[in-house]
Amino acid sequence: MVPDGMGLSNVTSARIFKNGPNGALLYLETLSRIGYQRTYSANSIITDSAAAASAWATGEKFNNGEISCHTGGNCDSSTLPTILEWAKGKGKSTGMVVTSTVTHATPAAWGAHVYSRECETEIGRQYIEVTGIDVILGGGIGLNTLSLCNVYPGQSISGVITSAQSRGYEYITTKEQMNAAVVAHKKKVLGLFTSGGKTPEKFRVDPLQTYPNGEPTLAEMTATALDILEENKKGFFLMVEGSQIDWANHNNDLTYQVSEVLAFDEAVKVVLDWINTRPLRKSNTIVIIVADHDCGGFAVNGPYGILLNAGNLVEAGWTSTDHTGGDTIIWSQGPGSQCLGKSLNNTDLYWIIRKVFK
Repeated sequence: MVPDGMGLSNVTSARIFKNGPNGALLYLETLSRIGYQRTYSANSIITDSAAAASAWATGEKFNNGEISCHTGGNCDSSTLPTILEWAKGKGKSTGMVVTSTVTHATPAAWGAHVYSRECETEIGRQYIEVTGIDVILGGGIGLNTLSLCNVYPGQSISGVITSAQSRGYEYITTKEQMNAAVVAHKKKVLGLFTSGGKTPEKFRVDPLQTYPNGEPTLAEMTATALDILEENKKGFFLMVEGSQIDWANHNNDLTYQVSEVLAFDEAVKVVLDWINTRPLRKSNTIVIIVADHDCGGFAVNGPYGILLNAGNLVEAGWTSTDHTGGDTIIWSQGPGSQCLGKSLNNTDLYWIIRKVFK
């Protein structure tokens, strides 16, 4: 589970808003192991999401912008399999749930191999035609936006959708259709609920904001993915991303940030509730929550001299409108999590997950 761009102060501000300074922890804070990771990429102290997610997915460092693929190298699943592809090869089901486009950098690194994160339509094609990810839920499919993407076969967004339908995917665009797919026990689902990123979740903070009735939240999509993937008795790999925490921090928008952190935390609750329903789930499921990088250099700057109540926003300080280079926290529980409660490099997570799968 990836709260993209989330620093520790993001957690603090969201907790204060929801529960007050002396209130309950967020759900993500209740996991039993805590460690932290270094985030630098192969060519920069400041990583981007593509290089960071690719490090998790393959156990190697990449240049910023690369998607589980070293530019100029031979990049396919046979030479550099991701953890998702490795799980697929073990007979497990696989899924991705995000609030960005489903072909954005973080999800892309798990299910595709391309020279640039800008080749989003090709990333979508690979999800369907090469990797065969079982459940894909989020925003839309992005476009190929660089001439570099011309090295890949031509494919339109509608072509990716048609290809998915021809391969047995249930294509859905509304929450109602999503719920029906679960009832019908569909095994392969492509859910594209907006043309770009999904609707921001400011309704959790701003009473004047409402969430579209026909569009599922991150928590609802996560519950759906679990319902579908758990049908496979060999197990599954699921990546859940709160994509827009990063976007909020790029904008230095505190209301946006807090609402997206809380929305992500509701998805964590869904996962923890699912695990706690059955003892075998709890003993056989590893959960890892880690941000790919910090964004914005956010700090809780006040107010000084008074305590806030639940429902109040802190005073925000920012150092940047871009990513920053600090380490990020790893919360985890389940088999193998004892290896995560210390200082790690982001590439170490690949080897820990792979060992758990064995």
